[in-house]
Amino acid sequence: MSTSEATGARQASGDEQGGAARTGTYVYGIVPSDVEVSDDARGVGGESVKVDVIRHGEIAALVSELTLDRPLGTPNDLVAHEGLLDATAAEVPVLPIRFGAVVTGPDAVVDELLAPHHDDFLSALQELEGKAQYVIKGRYVEQTVLREIMREHPELADLREQIRNQPEEVTRDARISIGETVNQAISAKRDADTQAVVEAVTPICTLTSLRDPSHELDAVHLAVLIETDRQGDLEAALGKLAERWADRVELRLLGPLAPYDFTVTPSAGES
Repeated sequence: MSTSEATGARQASGDEQGGAARTGTYVYGIVPSDVEVSDDARGVGGESVKVDVIRHGEIAALVSELTLDRPLGTPNDLVAHEGLLDATAAEVPVLPIRFGAVVTGPDAVVDELLAPHHDDFLSALQELEGKAQYVIKGRYVEQTVLREIMREHPELADLREQIRNQPEEVTRDARISIGETVNQAISAKRDADTQAVVEAVTPICTLTSLRDPSHELDAVHLAVLIETDRQGDLEAALGKLAERWADRVELRLLGPLAPYDFTVTPSAGES
């Protein structure tokens, strides 16, 4: 699934007049035009920042006003951006726009984003109707997976025993060799265990997308797009894997989330 990439939206600059703070319009994502924003929805920039909707035809953009004389990119800003999109995805289809997209004002949202790409965005939103992204994360229990590797590679256990209590400078090459073998073994296990998860959830999912490991002990890092009413089925499938992998892999399911892995994120705010 993809959307045409919106280009040409100008970075907000604004002119300071009479000492007034420069402002721009921050864009979060594209939604159906009939979406209403909750009164308590807050955006990038703090608790006082309210989220609004700019509509054009059958689509709309979630936006808020942004003061440009403040740094953009704090952890709180990123949390606010993703939090709004994820909360939206739990209710309606949404096309997330990359963090940090700012245009000159509401007219630019329509003229440079919504109008030129209306049909592409509408088609993508229709494909996402009733669906949301979930992320499956699995982390090996370190001592358990190391014992597995030592059983499978007895030469490693022998080598570890040989270098035990010896000076580090004497055993440097041996330690490097052990580390490389362990890393290769974990990578092979990750491939096999990720495939097991994919096979378990594929009948439930519309799409799957492999993610790069976020940690050296990651067992699986997988994004899936499912119909939201099948969340229980997904949880049940993962529950069976969790029972099989008890004390070996710690599994977590994150979501519903905006479909970051299943759309070509439209751009805004680019020069």
